[in-house]
Amino acid sequence: MTKKVLGRVDKVDFPELQLSNIDVKIDTGAFTSAIHCSKIRETDGKLYCIFESKGHPNFKSDEVVFNTYTYTDVKSSNGHRENRYKIKTTAVFFGKTYKINLTLSTREDMRFPVLIGRQFLKNKFIVDVDLENQSFKQTK
Repeated sequence: MTKKVLGRVDKVDFPELQLSNIDVKIDTGAFTSAIHCSKIRETDGKLYCIFESKGHPNFKSDEVVFNTYTYTDVKSSNGHRENRYKIKTTAVFFGKTYKINLTLSTREDMRFPVLIGRQFLKNKFIVDVDLENQSFKQTK
């Protein structure tokens, strides 16, 4: 299987989350992928999430309900461990839909609301840090 080449940043669709043209940072230093979630509520075995960020006008969804989710420990680059919700959804790169695991995080102060890590990139993509928006440019 030929691997597609991604740059250090891109714009990606998350159809199940009602999000399009979302700025993502490709981070080969991160194991897991993460998405900013502004409001999380767990009730009766369901997870209710709103994806919204003031700094990113197109990063806004209605409430999304997950019947299936898990928890996972994530270690930050400074060594701090955090237990986060983890969801399964889809992401569109180069016009193709892929399954992706995302941890829910507070990324309000970050430049990118979504971080794509090695776990997702493995066996699918190569990263060239000199490039940007390779998937977005090809699907425009």
